[in-house]
Amino acid sequence: MSDDASRTKGMARRYPWHDLAVDTRTVDVGEVSLEVAEAGRGGRPLLLLHGFTGAKEDFTEWLDRLADLGWHAVAPDHRGHGASSKPEGTDNYSLAILAEDSKALVGELGWDRYVLLGHSMGGFVAQLIATADPARLMGLILMDTGHGPIQGVNAEEAMLAGQIAIDAGIDELARILAERESPLETAANRRLVEERPGYAEFGDRKFRATSPYLYAALLSELVTGPDALDRLGAMHPAPPTLVLVGDQDTPFLGSSRRMAEAIPGATLAIVPDAGHSPQFENPDGWWEAMTKFLAGLAD
Repeated sequence: MSDDASRTKGMARRYPWHDLAVDTRTVDVGEVSLEVAEAGRGGRPLLLLHGFTGAKEDFTEWLDRLADLGWHAVAPDHRGHGASSKPEGTDNYSLAILAEDSKALVGELGWDRYVLLGHSMGGFVAQLIATADPARLMGLILMDTGHGPIQGVNAEEAMLAGQIAIDAGIDELARILAERESPLETAANRRLVEERPGYAEFGDRKFRATSPYLYAALLSELVTGPDALDRLGAMHPAPPTLVLVGDQDTPFLGSSRRMAEAIPGATLAIVPDAGHSPQFENPDGWWEAMTKFLAGLAD
């Protein structure tokens, strides 16, 4: 990787969410820069893509543990999220654009073959990457994600929310949405908010760090976009695939089962006592399912 392509911040950042020192750096991937957190350089490559209005911090607690297992675990902020670039205009955001950013990051990391995990929106991005070049993947983990338009979200309301984000700002949208229950709300999430101080604030910070243009463009695409199930089933060669979902994540349970059935050789893991973010809601169950899959992958 060239010095121009990667600007190292020279710091191990601590987050109030978990008080762990995490190595971060900023990597240029064409017209934007992505901030990444990583551990285990020189290990087997593993890229972890977060979801809509999420951030790399959705996985930073796990990077050192993955490194201990021999993985070079890298979690970037997608463009429009966290500390990565936030270009203005909805034309700068789509699932395909995020997929190109991720592929460019893989190039800058110097990886030939790698394992790809995509959570929620990151799972839609991962599907674009996987179906375009499945032979490049040592393994694929589709986590609490779908293969087509997200269920339970009204398209007209989604368009209105996106327009509010652009016109009034992401902070005003956060205020409005705080008065409504999310379609992803679960008993597991409510329990976590009660039991883990700072978790609700963690989610709020990630949301407010999201570009309003990203919010509008991607929410529209997620609720109206095409169905990828046939393309997933046609992958050849299909990479070893784990479809992983929380048992309370109702909007994605059906699609997870269908993806596991469609992708040749795929395994379905339903994490008990978990909703849309099982890595937080049932971390032991999530970790067991994921590491069992990773341990079975060939180089």
